[in-house]
Amino acid sequence: MFELVKAGGWLMLPIVACSVIAAAIIAERLWSLRTRSVLPENLVAQIWKMHRNGRLRKEHIEAVRKESLLGQVLAAGLQNRHASRAVMKEAVEDAGRHVVHRLERYLNTLGTIAVISPLLGLLGTVIGMIKVFSEITHAGVGNPAVLAGGISEALITTAAGLAVAIPALMFLRYFQGKVDYLVLGMEAEAMKLVEMIQGQRDVGEG
Repeated sequence: MFELVKAGGWLMLPIVACSVIAAAIIAERLWSLRTRSVLPENLVAQIWKMHRNGRLRKEHIEAVRKESLLGQVLAAGLQNRHASRAVMKEAVEDAGRHVVHRLERYLNTLGTIAVISPLLGLLGTVIGMIKVFSEITHAGVGNPAVLAGGISEALITTAAGLAVAIPALMFLRYFQGKVDYLVLGMEAEAMKLVEMIQGQRDVGEG
């Protein structure tokens, strides 16, 4: 592996750096975007049960907030449960925007790596071919070993750039789809809680 990196020239260093960063981001997002940790099941039902029985206190809301990203959104609504429906929804939506930002963390970096890695490989290809033609200009085509070195450098950087970009792009698309799924799920759960609490209050006032 080291010999390949060495043969690819100095442009292999940023390509290798991109691969390390991409691998770290992929591992971190795979862990952070687990459905059960972002969107735990039955959380709204548990909150509704406590609220209906009059056992929903400040410490319970704080515990919900710390449990998951969905909990952060629901806790924002619960803190405004005595306000109007519009105020409660606005609190939920504001918290949701912050949560979405956390869900999308590092995805721009991963997308940048997916774009620049093949460009770095292409740059390596161009530099390698420049070396080949430079050697042809100075020494002619009589020394194939010299020519092979430049061509090898060009091919190695191209292959390395693509090897980094392809999985980075695949995981980027996967994470974007996963974020959309989680956001829709959180929105549905939050609106369910708002309607249940506000609906109960409407019945009580009626």
